[in-house]
Amino acid sequence: MFRTAATQPDVLTYGPVTPLLAYGMACVGSAVGLRCALRAPLLGRRRGAGWLALGSLAIGVGIFTMHVVAMIGFSVGEVPIGYDMLMTYASLLVAVLVSAVALLLVSLRRYTWLAVLGGGLVLGLGVASSHYVGMMGVRVAGAVRYDDRVMIISAAVAVVVSSVALLCARWVRHMGASIAAALIMGLGFVAMHYTGMAGMTVSLYSDAGAVGSSSLGALTPVLIGPVLLLLLIALFVSLDPMMERDGRRKWGTRPGEGTGEKLEWVPFERR
Repeated sequence: MFRTAATQPDVLTYGPVTPLLAYGMACVGSAVGLRCALRAPLLGRRRGAGWLALGSLAIGVGIFTMHVVAMIGFSVGEVPIGYDMLMTYASLLVAVLVSAVALLLVSLRRYTWLAVLGGGLVLGLGVASSHYVGMMGVRVAGAVRYDDRVMIISAAVAVVVSSVALLCARWVRHMGASIAAALIMGLGFVAMHYTGMAGMTVSLYSDAGAVGSSSLGALTPVLIGPVLLLLLIALFVSLDPMMERDGRRKWGTRPGEGTGEKLEWVPFERR
């Protein structure tokens, strides 16, 4: 058994379909998670913690489903690819935990800039960690290598874009701003994934030429539970009374303006 020359895997086996779907999942998870985070500061400590936990779960599941959908487009020639489900789901746990820490930091009413920068750093590095934990679960008949410089760049991209998105969310004033923050955050997650994959090379073993199972067949069942969970969270959040009030407000207005309601709260108010 010997190794062939290092080759870069194909991450666009199905063309732009998987990147677009991955971006959509990341945006949905980010949007739902940020709306939950907006709700938390308006409530008591216990109920607020519940909303932060729900938001963390939404963002974490969004990161995980983004990664899984993107990996459906992953292939290395015609070599069979397998996945260690323990490591795959471990990446989900990492994504949820780092999302919880990031949202907790951003929801703090003091040390605004430090909170946002800390949240962006935690979330960005957490997304990168979740990605590489998930990649540890990939089973391919070859030696896998990552370019250290590309790994650093991918993590930096995630940190910068996540910080920008959290900055938008920290001063959100209307539904449009939260949607923009979710779109930015989703872009950061996807950019991190594909930048990291650009630094991956595989040196196949000499006897790794057999045609085997594809990522599509291996990963599609993994998506069912997380996608359903994310949809349920999105439905729950959409039925919240605050969402209905936001829908009646004109874009660009603060809560309580444009509806005749006397609402005194301001999400993520500066202190």
